[in-house]
Amino acid sequence: MTNVWQALRRGESARERRRQLEQAHEHFIAGSRLSEDPERQIHAAARAALRPVVLESWLRAQHGTIDPDRTPSQLALGEAELREILAGQPIGRVLPVVQRLLLDEATESGFIVAVGDAAGRLLWIDGDARMRTRAAGMGFLAGMDWSERAVGTSAPGSALALDHAIQVLGAEHYNRAVHAWSCTATPVHDPTTGAILGVIDVTGGDGAASPHVLPLVEATRAAVEAELKLDALRGLIERDRSQVRPRQRSRAASGDPRLLVLGHDPALLESGSSSLPLTGRHAEILLALSAAPQGLSARTLAELVYGSAESESTLRAEIVRLRKWLAPLHTDITVTSRPYKLSVPIRVDATEMLTALGRGAHRLALAAYAGPVLPSSSAPIADSLREEVSATLREAMLQTAAADPLAEYAQTWATDDREVWETLLHVLPPLSPKRARVVAKLESLSV
Repeated sequence: MTNVWQALRRGESARERRRQLEQAHEHFIAGSRLSEDPERQIHAAARAALRPVVLESWLRAQHGTIDPDRTPSQLALGEAELREILAGQPIGRVLPVVQRLLLDEATESGFIVAVGDAAGRLLWIDGDARMRTRAAGMGFLAGMDWSERAVGTSAPGSALALDHAIQVLGAEHYNRAVHAWSCTATPVHDPTTGAILGVIDVTGGDGAASPHVLPLVEATRAAVEAELKLDALRGLIERDRSQVRPRQRSRAASGDPRLLVLGHDPALLESGSSSLPLTGRHAEILLALSAAPQGLSARTLAELVYGSAESESTLRAEIVRLRKWLAPLHTDITVTSRPYKLSVPIRVDATEMLTALGRGAHRLALAAYAGPVLPSSSAPIADSLREEVSATLREAMLQTAAADPLAEYAQTWATDDREVWETLLHVLPPLSPKRARVVAKLESLSV
């Protein structure tokens, strides 16, 4: 196959490919249940039928104890959480582009179109009404988690895992419930930072993985990213124009600036429609000041950022550099002195996550958790918040003790946490096929 990302060669029989893939899937699953090394159990003929990207995805699913016989059924996000996340996602603002370029053709062809976030959760689905009803039966619904860690190989989940457009045909899906379906998906990137924002997917019958669909989906992705870039430019132009307006313009429309520190290194500062990376010290200073609206003395701020009150002179020089960095952004953000204080509030994603956990929105918090706070920072303010977020999330997952979110947390963020895996085993239904895999994981942790 000349293109490993395509499911079919031009002119190739989808029916024959399906037959080969079904045999390969049966051999793989049978081998995985008999051996800790399922790759060695695959027959040579079956191995020849698999694209390397598919085999590697199956191995990731097997290692992650994904059950190939369990139909996705538990919503990762409720309707209210779904609306909240979609409204705050950049990809949500460019849905009209997806609708204009894909929806009409997809509906006419009997396909459905989906948009998901960077974590693999489906945020929006539309297209052929009959196919949408059928797809709901396999758990393909807005609010469902279709990441690789949740369902194994699928076009939206694997596109995010591999950061590349990909097609998945029939039994290339790890989950048997999806074998009747085929799909094409591509990740969407932030044109400013290059970070993955989400995924665009076309799902349907064999035609959804035909060679001509891949360039169509890629073209839609390019148009979406171009629109996002235009949005960022419009934001810069608007801020330039705002300089001739009163500085006391309302922030009600755009909201307060937001500091993204969960899993981000460097951190990102969102303001208006732009998202800009911060140096480590600048992020640590803003993080400390955002938690102290009343302001901080130079001594206290130096202790939070550098771990020593003796670093006041170094801090003052860094504050000067931070002000110079903020000035060209044409926002109201600056750092005042005596005490050091932010001129406007800055929201922090980690603090918002703790608030969500506090009000019991555990699924929303888990969806928002992209990793530890400022992973490479050793500043006391970062260490403290990192530990608080990690400990609070872990405790919430253990106390909530719902099988699906706890399984996601265990597989993604607590792979070596024996207590988490023991709790998961306790809350799984007695006949759940996942229990055997959890027991195997616990045995490996005992070695």
